[in-house]
Amino acid sequence: MLIDADGQHDPRDLPRVLDPIGPYDLVVAARTRASNANAARGWGNWALNRFATYLTGMRIDDLTSGFRAMKRDHIMEFVHLLPNRMSYPTTSTMAFIKAGYSVKFVPIEARRRTGGRSSQKLLRNGIVFFLIILRMVTLFSPMKVFLPFSLLLFLLGGGYAAVTVLTRLDVTDSSVLLIVTSIIIFLMGLISEQIAALRFERRE
Repeated sequence: MLIDADGQHDPRDLPRVLDPIGPYDLVVAARTRASNANAARGWGNWALNRFATYLTGMRIDDLTSGFRAMKRDHIMEFVHLLPNRMSYPTTSTMAFIKAGYSVKFVPIEARRRTGGRSSQKLLRNGIVFFLIILRMVTLFSPMKVFLPFSLLLFLLGGGYAAVTVLTRLDVTDSSVLLIVTSIIIFLMGLISEQIAALRFERRE
């Protein structure tokens, strides 16, 4: 059981978070939109949640909540992935979901913090969380990252090639470079996907 020490969370919510453990491997206390300190943080958290939802294929209601309960043997599998400072909630949530463990989000109302000013900086930490999400998905489901980039470059290269063929009867080096790069990225994604599959086989 983990809970932030900034006074945001009500101890009376502890049973609601602990009770589902058993059927679920990770239970996260998901703060409602009204619990955000300001509109900017609310929209930032919403964007991170939606991005993580797309990459994991599971609805994520609160990616950064530090109020959570989890099975010890499962979290010990991912201890080596947890950062030394902040963002352990993001990393552990992504790891549990991508590893196929059952995750439940329990809605709660969080209070304004009473333990001093927040150390979170919207832009800086938003970038950090974005990179953590990409890192975790790349570890467990690489094609979610590689495939969109590959398709984008292929479409750009193919589209530009079609335009130059129609207008100049020529295929430029830029088109060839974009298409070749897209193929290389796709193949890298396939290799990464196989490595991720081998990781799960060893775990099982």
